[in-house]
Amino acid sequence: MYKFSKRLFDLFMSFFGIIFLSPILLFIAVSVKFTSKGTILYRGERSGLFGKSFNILKFRTMVMNADLGAGTTSRNDKRITYVGNILRRYKLDELPQLINVFFGDMSFVGPRPELKKYTNQYQGEEKLILSVRPGITDFSSVKFSNLNELIDDDNPDASFEKKILSEKNRLRLQYVNECNFWLDIKLIFLTILRITSIK
Repeated sequence: MYKFSKRLFDLFMSFFGIIFLSPILLFIAVSVKFTSKGTILYRGERSGLFGKSFNILKFRTMVMNADLGAGTTSRNDKRITYVGNILRRYKLDELPQLINVFFGDMSFVGPRPELKKYTNQYQGEEKLILSVRPGITDFSSVKFSNLNELIDDDNPDASFEKKILSEKNRLRLQYVNECNFWLDIKLIFLTILRITSIK
């Protein structure tokens, strides 16, 4: 019943979210297009439900071909555009994921989707992370809402792997083990509060 109601919630809320936010989505799309060269959307491969690959959608916040470098952004990452910095600060770059939610690649709440190179290394209990749909937000999203500020500039990927990855996986597992409808609602509100409190 929980899985059915969760999917129903995701389907209806993502549809109405796309419709209601369409003027904002259009404004952001125009801003991205006319302030830097490249595509409007970034499509990045991530591991989804049962490890199946999908393309996560975000408004492009970095220069083109930035994904040829480190997979993690750092506190002073030169690849981030001026508009991209604003979008990232208030998580507006994540809005296209409403499309991912509508088509069932993601849920509003679930373990944040990770790069294949990390999910391929999951061991033991960590594999349970892939037993539920990844989400726009979860415990790790709330705790690490300022993630790039915690990452060193010299070797972002190594910094992420050393400082953050194991804790993010622990929090992802916490969600998998505790997930229920009321926890989902709580995490949505905690995420909104965290974003609106950013100065």
